[in-house]
Amino acid sequence: MTRIQSLLAVAALCAFQAPCTARAASPDETTVMATVSQFLDAFNKGDVKTMLAAGSPEMSIIDEFPPHEWHGAGAFDKWLSDYDVDAKKNGITDGSVALGSPTHLDVTADRAYVVIPADYAYKVNGKATGEKDSILTVTLKKSPDGWRMTGWAWAKH
Repeated sequence: MTRIQSLLAVAALCAFQAPCTARAASPDETTVMATVSQFLDAFNKGDVKTMLAAGSPEMSIIDEFPPHEWHGAGAFDKWLSDYDVDAKKNGITDGSVALGSPTHLDVTADRAYVVIPADYAYKVNGKATGEKDSILTVTLKKSPDGWRMTGWAWAKH
């Protein structure tokens, strides 16, 4: 192997190597992710009360089914109603979201912004299907009761 080939091989190995030390999550980052997980765990179980508890009274939501955008007081209830209508219309059942590791997590004072890869598995008329490699973006605000979601956007891939 020539010297240039050796240097290129070493450079390639270094480029793909994980960092030796990973930064530990801050307490706020941990509780922000716990709120997001609480919401999605409740979604996966069909537990609307717990889903609602993870959100703030006024939310902004963007999702792939009509009318695609909900905001303000009652946005979550409107989204849930429209989700149910769309699911029934299209024969969708057994919806479940699995999250990857956040690709972006910013906490600044009482606000947080999270971008997370996600997979949505569901059945259409009994046949398993899903949306792989989607993106969930969530905003949160810290209140006296803890972190609450103020909005989310789902981007189907």
